[in-house]
Amino acid sequence: MSRGLSVVAAVWTLVAWHAALCAAEASPVKAGAYAQDITPPQFPISVNGNMADHFATAAHDPLHARCLVLANAQTSLAIVVCDSCMIPRQIIDSARQRASYRTGIPAANVLVSATHAHSCPTVAGVFQSDPDDNYRQFLSDRIVEGIERAWQRLEPARVGWTTAIDETQVFNRRWHLKEGVIGENPFGQKVDRVRMNPGYSSPDVTEPAGPVDPQVSVLAVQSRDGRPIALLANYSLHYVGGVPGDVVSADYYGEFAVRVNRLIGGEGCVAIMSNGTSGDVNNVNFRLATAPKRMPFEQIGVVAESVAQKVAAAYQGIEFAEKLVLGSRDREIQLGVRKPTREEVIAAEKLLSEAKERPLKDRQLIYARETALLAAYPETVEARLQALRIGDLAIVSSPCETFTETGLAIKQDTPFKHTFTIELANGYNGYLPTPQQHEWGGYETWRARSSYLAVDAEPKIRATLLELLGELHGN
Repeated sequence: MSRGLSVVAAVWTLVAWHAALCAAEASPVKAGAYAQDITPPQFPISVNGNMADHFATAAHDPLHARCLVLANAQTSLAIVVCDSCMIPRQIIDSARQRASYRTGIPAANVLVSATHAHSCPTVAGVFQSDPDDNYRQFLSDRIVEGIERAWQRLEPARVGWTTAIDETQVFNRRWHLKEGVIGENPFGQKVDRVRMNPGYSSPDVTEPAGPVDPQVSVLAVQSRDGRPIALLANYSLHYVGGVPGDVVSADYYGEFAVRVNRLIGGEGCVAIMSNGTSGDVNNVNFRLATAPKRMPFEQIGVVAESVAQKVAAAYQGIEFAEKLVLGSRDREIQLGVRKPTREEVIAAEKLLSEAKERPLKDRQLIYARETALLAAYPETVEARLQALRIGDLAIVSSPCETFTETGLAIKQDTPFKHTFTIELANGYNGYLPTPQQHEWGGYETWRARSSYLAVDAEPKIRATLLELLGELHGN
């Protein structure tokens, strides 16, 4: 290499080093937030989250895409949490691109997730619920509008974070079966050593097959004079339920927003509850002898109030900063698909051809339908993973219903002071059991459009997210 080229290379190395240094500098932050209404404009509408489809004819409470935009001199980020069970990637990719065009926020810096409430319109086909195409387009459009409105509200801000603990509302729903008790899956195989939702005082089980994460992560945003702009919370709780089948509802996620704003004096604040890593966790304590008696929506209020009280107490101790480092990393990875064999597909199609009743009620037939539909899936799928940096706090995303032990491992191994995971973000790829949980079996591992990734998907996703965190921390 000539001396001239060496000098040029050295200059460009210095330029790149300086750019990287600048990118990591803390600078004054601006913030804007907006709660975009995404309640269906027309009823009846399909609601998913169960083995059979059902239709809502009204809204009990409004659904929202709650949007937060943060920006400094170097970059800008957008976080959107939608009251939806799960959102396919094509809807989110379209919204990210169009929001980027309107606001200048890089599409790779936009994180869009679903809360996983089981009382929201169907936008992803799972089991016997099929999407409403008009609502899918409506949702994508509203996400774009919400991000744009949040961006238009950007103002000088200060940002801080904290954590709270609420151990009273999270319970692992997968239980080990007693020695000698083997569960049968929908494919006629007696192989399961774990049972989901075993029932109260079940004689067949011993103890939960995984941990819970009682931590509530909180990102708080205020104006420079202390007015609450937004509060983003994250809790590893699947959903609560207790919603009648003929209405849509935001579940406890929406009720939390109302209650925490009341407690922190945040009128006009956009409060957001995101779903953490709750693929194996719900709000049902099977250690009790019997189920507590609740009226519709009552348990939603109990959970929302409990978590909101813990968050409001922790909120009082947050230290806010006006200058922050912001950053983002976005990566595609390929994951294998557990496709059925040709023989399994033929057997499934035969079962379906002989079934006269619709909707299907027999579990074997429901999974036969899933087997037939999975036959059209590719051998591998691409999943989008993302990590955001907000000062010494980091957020990673998973497009799956992620198990709690994965979230805890990421919290343990992160290079940041604190990290949390927002699941069902930037797409939908079903459950994400660890290899050990796959070996134990149970509902979350049964092959269907709700659980189709290869057994090694979890280690790959976890390792990639930690790599992204390392890159962000190093910069």
